[in-house]
Amino acid sequence: MRAAPRYRTAHSGDVASIVQLVHSAYRGDASRAGWTTEADLLDGQRTDPEEVAELVLAADKRLLLSELEGELCGCVLVKHQPPALAHIGMFAVRPTLQGQGLGKGLLAEAERVARSELGAQRAEMTVIEQRPDILAWYQRRGYRLTGASEPFPYDDPRFGLPRRPDLRFLVLAKSLA
Repeated sequence: MRAAPRYRTAHSGDVASIVQLVHSAYRGDASRAGWTTEADLLDGQRTDPEEVAELVLAADKRLLLSELEGELCGCVLVKHQPPALAHIGMFAVRPTLQGQGLGKGLLAEAERVARSELGAQRAEMTVIEQRPDILAWYQRRGYRLTGASEPFPYDDPRFGLPRRPDLRFLVLAKSLA
């Protein structure tokens, strides 16, 4: 039986590993080993060392890590938006470990941190509309579509190079109260 994952807050020494993990979960051929790949929708990067380093140092954000036997297996960003909202993003699980419940546990930890450490009563996130499988996964975790959407940042290659012209984000929310 495998040990339970351990959760902790990221520090500056984790930056390179986080960038590699996030990229492997969403971009390129390595991402196809899991079900969260965006390789058919986007090329290019998902994040970079500068962005991750900034997130690690930010006082209003928690970049949480999940480790199994000392190895990084997942990450999730929890951003406090006062007075009582938390935005959840940069959620990634190593592709070869997806489908084993690690994502459920990591999301539950993110919600716990949002509620107990940041005082959030509601969590929100954005998901690419063209990812019905991921939208359905979050809905099974209690997130609901809000009816709101956000445009994809086509003019910023830091978020990837779109392979189609119709990408947009749907906003999902869940009560944490």
